Amino acid sequence: NIFTWQPSYFSDLDETLPTVLQVFNNILHKCGLQCEGASAEPQKLEERVNVTPGNMPLQELKDIVLYLCDTCTTLWAFLDVFPLACQTFQKHEFCYRLASFYELAVPELESAIKKRHYEDNSVFADLWRRISHSRKKMIEAFHVLINQVCLQPILE
Repeated sequence: NIFTWQPSYFSDLDETLPTVLQVFNNILHKCGLQCEGASAEPQKLEERVNVTPGNMPLQELKDIVLYLCDTCTTLWAFLDVFPLACQTFQKHEFCYRLASFYELAVPELESAIKKRHYEDNSVFADLWRRISHSRKKMIEAFHVLINQVCLQPILE
């Protein structure tokens, strides 16, 4: 792969990971959810958000779910084809931050999708399929990370 031929790409990946983590923070912010731990940033008082996944416009909920689905699928695909990147992800506490994001966002999004009334039931089916796929890919990415960072070193 390209990282073998161009080792400086590891430093590029290291510099890019905060942007990847910011994607999750942006989703939390759009959903009116607070980040925790290392990913937490002070929130300005005038920035208080009253929007939640349950009361946001349908198009905004769709956009968030599509964005999350694309992000999770891409993240998993990258880690699946290039597991050596896991060490770089771990330097940024990615497992902790992904788990925190999952715990905060996924139940809220699933609940909002289930409780919303749809004029077209195919919209519900599509959103549910995409949030389920996102959940699956987050878990699979987490599994790749844990396997590479924790289990493989023990087995070697």
